[in-house]
Amino acid sequence: MSFVDQLREGLSKTRKNFTERMEELVGASVELDDDFLDELEMILVAGDVGVKTTEKIITALRTAADQRQIKSPDEAIPFIKKYIADLLTRKGPLMHFTGHPSVVLVVGVNGVGKTTTIGKLSNYYRLMGYKVLMAAADTFRAGAVEQLKIWGRKAQVDVISHGQEGADPAAVVYDGLQAAIARKADVLFVDTAGRLHNKTNLMKELEKIYRVIRKEVPDGPQETLLVLDATTGQNAISQARLFLETAHVTGVVLTKLDGTAKGGVVVAIKEELGLDVKWIGIGEGMMDFRPFDPKVFVDALFDAAPAEAGTKA
Repeated sequence: MSFVDQLREGLSKTRKNFTERMEELVGASVELDDDFLDELEMILVAGDVGVKTTEKIITALRTAADQRQIKSPDEAIPFIKKYIADLLTRKGPLMHFTGHPSVVLVVGVNGVGKTTTIGKLSNYYRLMGYKVLMAAADTFRAGAVEQLKIWGRKAQVDVISHGQEGADPAAVVYDGLQAAIARKADVLFVDTAGRLHNKTNLMKELEKIYRVIRKEVPDGPQETLLVLDATTGQNAISQARLFLETAHVTGVVLTKLDGTAKGGVVVAIKEELGLDVKWIGIGEGMMDFRPFDPKVFVDALFDAAPAEAGTKA
């Protein structure tokens, strides 16, 4: 099964909660009136698109209807599909790699798939010909270092670690940087702790890591990727706001899109947080992870059958 087919299958619950409800509304409606738009607004909010984004979509629909650009309910879905695709279009490159090494911090709460994401990112770029290293700077979660080493073996990428829980994360990052510089690595991916019980400690820890990175790589980290779990819907937005306050987030990795009814959160992330979704995960396998392509995603969300598109950094 191709990645696109997997994505379409993974978004089946989101379609039932989102686009299929819109199609039912369109089929039951005659006029593009206030009643129709009010019902449509409730469907969009329930689909985890977000209140702010929903208001913008409904406003745009009203304007298009007033200007006779759309004249009937059955023209509303193509309008929304194009609106969402345009909204999700990424500005700039997938990843900013500007030095040797380029440093990518991966942040997020425990359980969202940070360590798995680093393993898959490392594998992706190794297969593209990059020389990759990983640093195991999540030294607080039991088993995190060993888990990253397992992914390192799968991805055929070396992991720099201090080998025990409780080590200073910034010291691990320093060692990772020294190894990356000495080995002339292209990219260093850094795993970080996902503790949220104390925002002050999280902020101090990240600030210390940033200082260490910038001393060795003045323009680093080139990327700080925030990993969010699609199954949490709007709760992912709340998590993201905290990390926006504590980290210099440059983009989002959205995991567990397979089987969630809350895939509409992709739209809310872009509109409400101003962040591009750069990568998506739709399964446990090494290859169930790809750069986010807005057109492919929207086609899958609206149950079309697009041709798979390749994306490179």
